[in-house]
Amino acid sequence: AIQENFPAAMVLFVLFEHASGYALFKSIAAEEIGAEMDEVQEAVLDLAKFGKVLKLQAFQPFKTGANALENMTSISEGILHDDLENFLEANIPRICTRKSKSTVGVADTRLGAAIQEKFTQWIVTATGVVPELLRGIRLHFHKLVQGLGRSAAGKAQLGLGHSYSRAKVKFNVHRIDNMIIQSIALLDQLDKDINTFSMRIKEWYSYHFPELMKIVGDNHTYARLLLCIPSRKELTSDKLDELEAVVSDSDKAKAIIEAGRTSMGERVCLKWKLTVFPLCRHGYSSARFDQHSAFRQTSCE
Repeated sequence: AIQENFPAAMVLFVLFEHASGYALFKSIAAEEIGAEMDEVQEAVLDLAKFGKVLKLQAFQPFKTGANALENMTSISEGILHDDLENFLEANIPRICTRKSKSTVGVADTRLGAAIQEKFTQWIVTATGVVPELLRGIRLHFHKLVQGLGRSAAGKAQLGLGHSYSRAKVKFNVHRIDNMIIQSIALLDQLDKDINTFSMRIKEWYSYHFPELMKIVGDNHTYARLLLCIPSRKELTSDKLDELEAVVSDSDKAKAIIEAGRTSMGERVCLKWKLTVFPLCRHGYSSARFDQHSAFRQTSCE
């Protein structure tokens, strides 16, 4: 297991994996760094101060894009690649004394465990001041490595990111099933959202027209009716054909008009309309999308 704390005296090395290659940074006054976390956090933002905390020990660029992808895949899986093993072995002293122990700071605990298993004479850690030092390295890396530059570093990250993503998709044997699973999950979430919208719409509109909920129970039809009758005062005989087209029942349309004339609901204000009807339109459009998606799914099956 990787270590949680720094020893009393040590030489701290920090491993940084970049798309362009492996970098190793060294700090001799590691015990002072561990005791002054606040100062390290302040130095991270200033390149001049941060340069006094860590110095570049070694940098090994990847030979090719395929080599970079192979190394990054191993790192993501917590495996110590041969290139990284040789790099660490060549740049970190194997001999340790009581007064000076080599400590390696890493970002990933799984990779740290693999390094610790291979190099038992070192102390490997991912806690303490290491995350702050890695944050500073990540911020100033293109300036700390001579000849790299911000543009080259960005291109390396972009190229490796695309290659890594393509490799992950290529090796995923369940990629077709994932699309089906995600589509089903999307429809389930959409049903939950529509039910939530419908509950809020019925709850708020019932303050104005409580009788309507007893006449029309279907959420989709209820939302369509609200778009036709923003206020029950508009329920006149002229609205009969429009209501009948929505509910597909002449008796229900007549019952709605009659209930609107005798309703005991409250009067509505402009602010209330501005709150309820955008929600109603959103709920109605979501319901239509859900019906269309379900129809397409049934057609595909």
